[in-house]
Amino acid sequence: MRDIVVRLQSIELKNIKNVNHGKIELPNTYRKELSYKNPEILGLYGQNGSGKTAVVDALYFLQRIMTGNILDPEIEDYIDVKETSAEITAEFALCTANEIYEITYKVILHNPAQGPAEICREVLSSAKTTSQGRISKAVFMDYNRDDDAVFTPKKRLDQLVEENKSYKMDLLVAKRIAKKSNCSYIFGESSRDVFQNRFQGPFQEYSLIIMSLFQFALTDLFVIRNIHSGVISANLILPMAFRIEAGEMRGKGIKGDFAVSLVHPTVIDKDRKEVLYQIIEEINTVLYTIIPGMKMGIRDYGLQLMDNGKEGVKIELLSVKDGIEIPIRMESEGIIKIISILNALIHAFGDYSVCLVIDELDAGIFEFMLGELLSIFDKSAKGQLIFTSHNLRALEMLEKDSIMFSTSNPENRYIHMKYIKNSNNLRDVYLRSITLGGQKEEVYAETDSLKISRAFRKAGRSIWDEK
Repeated sequence: MRDIVVRLQSIELKNIKNVNHGKIELPNTYRKELSYKNPEILGLYGQNGSGKTAVVDALYFLQRIMTGNILDPEIEDYIDVKETSAEITAEFALCTANEIYEITYKVILHNPAQGPAEICREVLSSAKTTSQGRISKAVFMDYNRDDDAVFTPKKRLDQLVEENKSYKMDLLVAKRIAKKSNCSYIFGESSRDVFQNRFQGPFQEYSLIIMSLFQFALTDLFVIRNIHSGVISANLILPMAFRIEAGEMRGKGIKGDFAVSLVHPTVIDKDRKEVLYQIIEEINTVLYTIIPGMKMGIRDYGLQLMDNGKEGVKIELLSVKDGIEIPIRMESEGIIKIISILNALIHAFGDYSVCLVIDELDAGIFEFMLGELLSIFDKSAKGQLIFTSHNLRALEMLEKDSIMFSTSNPENRYIHMKYIKNSNNLRDVYLRSITLGGQKEEVYAETDSLKISRAFRKAGRSIWDEK
């Protein structure tokens, strides 16, 4: 599957946090271009509490579902308290040498009055475009937790089990495991064991789709949430989002967050030490151009016994400038934030399949530097970058197709600005829309400065009266 490119096209939310309904589209999808050769960057802007972070959180939960993990109990807090169910629907383009598949994956979550939230239904559908034309989209796998059937449509199930009837029993067992474990049936480990052996025969296309989406979620989708920046702001941990390739096979390496303490030296095993050195080597290739003259170093304090009794190595991350070394914790929050995402940015820059999602990209990063990074990515990157931000610099650096805005309407949370000419400054148009309106949805729930001022005075008087 090394020649396969998977791209996120859109994500649609229903009853997630304060989003009753909302859909974001990547630029190529918005322009109706079925291609992965163009850089894609999408910034999401809007008022506090208007649903920007909901997109990032939904992608985080989607990634966990599509890698077969147990449904995160945290998701209960993200389902609208007034509703008993929520939906996340993602569209993907899967590109091979001769075909492009347009895939839709929908997962429906049920939040009962008693007990944890659960995956109650999953639906996969696809269309195919070749040199001969396009085959319309149709459902090829519909899993319902409470149905007796393994999955529908029956025609696809028959194609899967026609050469080996024992597969049906394996899939029934997989369904019971998915129900008991509260994980995805389609992407669960037991089901994948069956699907990955079916790359021959009439079900081979569908096996290819399932395994490609799983691999994308496992190795190519990075989701960096607010908690990532939070531990940096607290000066506790430096979590470096990373991916390390294994040999020549793209997507066969490891991916994750490499966490190093900012409070004191960290003890790690020898294998993790090798991974850390590779991460730092890749980061240093770019870092000195972003922070002139700076590179990262590692101070090795030697062998130390770990808590589990195994032999480890005590290390500390350093900032190196002009030959002078200082602990990395002494650098600014903005520099540490850049370091924490830089390895992931490098992979998104150079790999068509990588999709990097960052909440509050602007946190701690100098405005001009933010604009430069976004401009470079927009012009030259191969992968995808989705971010939220409050800094409006991006509105002056990116095309209008690369920006979406959250609205005050929970039934239609995300929109593209309308009536934008090439000569318009999108930042000015947005600020004008906040004060004057003119878009199909209100992009800012109006606040009254006089009421805010009176409220502050009232609060201040009550505090002094108490004293």
